[in-house]
Amino acid sequence: MTHAIVARQAGGPEVLTYEDIERPVPGPGQLLVKVGAAGVNFIDTYKRSGTYKVPFPFTPGSEAAGTVEAVGDHVTGFVPGDRVATAEGINCYADYALVDEAAALPVPRGLDDLTAAALPLQGITAHYLMNSTFKVEPGHTVLLHAGAGGVGLLLIQLLKARGAEVITTVSTDGKEQLARGAGADHVLRYEGFAERVREITSGTGADVVYDGVGKDTFDGSLAALRVRGMLVLFGAASGPVPPVDPQRLNAGGSLFLTRPTMGHYLRDAAERRWRSGEVFAAAADGSLKVRIGARYPLVQAAQAHRDLEGRKTTGKVILVP
Repeated sequence: MTHAIVARQAGGPEVLTYEDIERPVPGPGQLLVKVGAAGVNFIDTYKRSGTYKVPFPFTPGSEAAGTVEAVGDHVTGFVPGDRVATAEGINCYADYALVDEAAALPVPRGLDDLTAAALPLQGITAHYLMNSTFKVEPGHTVLLHAGAGGVGLLLIQLLKARGAEVITTVSTDGKEQLARGAGADHVLRYEGFAERVREITSGTGADVVYDGVGKDTFDGSLAALRVRGMLVLFGAASGPVPPVDPQRLNAGGSLFLTRPTMGHYLRDAAERRWRSGEVFAAAADGSLKVRIGARYPLVQAAQAHRDLEGRKTTGKVILVP
């Protein structure tokens, strides 16, 4: 027997319980990974709460890092003992998790399990946002919400390395210090942020807004854009955005609006290796600093969800079996 976090119905964090389960068995093309650390992400809370429909009983977690314990039939690229990470695992809030070989990312030497588990989802998200959804070039002005969050702290660093001007929003003085430490040029509070962006850009507006907050920031994000700017809505931490009249995009300056999801930016093995390889290499050589903002034992998964949803965390939230 082994252990996992199980939700038997949709609800608040209290539905997450620590239970004995049978150890998973890898099927064809799968790896059995002994989890060293699992990432906690907002998508896990959406699934737990019922916002995203999943079958129950349900074990959250798609992000983890650890060591290959066993492999299923037809696995050719990994052997027991290899270290891997994933953003596309199955039931990762557990001592052991199954990972499809195609979704397994080799972990380079020099990265511990906590750092490797902190990077796949948020690091790859940051990578696709700035390289593919809207390709940021030197001199672009970027507005990024939640600059002290897990994606935010990584994305600020990557944007500055690219040569962009980075404006970000935060909610507290402590979070402002973190965002400035990551390299942000301007750190704003949420109230009146669109007007402040206009002031900073001499009335032009931002080339792109990366918005993972959703409902509470959406209107201001549109208002902060330049003519033909793009709003990249990649999350909904404050709740989903209500239906949008496309005429608003016209009125705002022929704006672009997109709602990306990571799966559409990991279409094949080459794309996975490109994105993860660049992010992991930057972390391994020290040019990308990864902040583990909170670390909880697996049995305290419910508290990790409470703190994440209560905006009490910064950087990456990690569970350790």
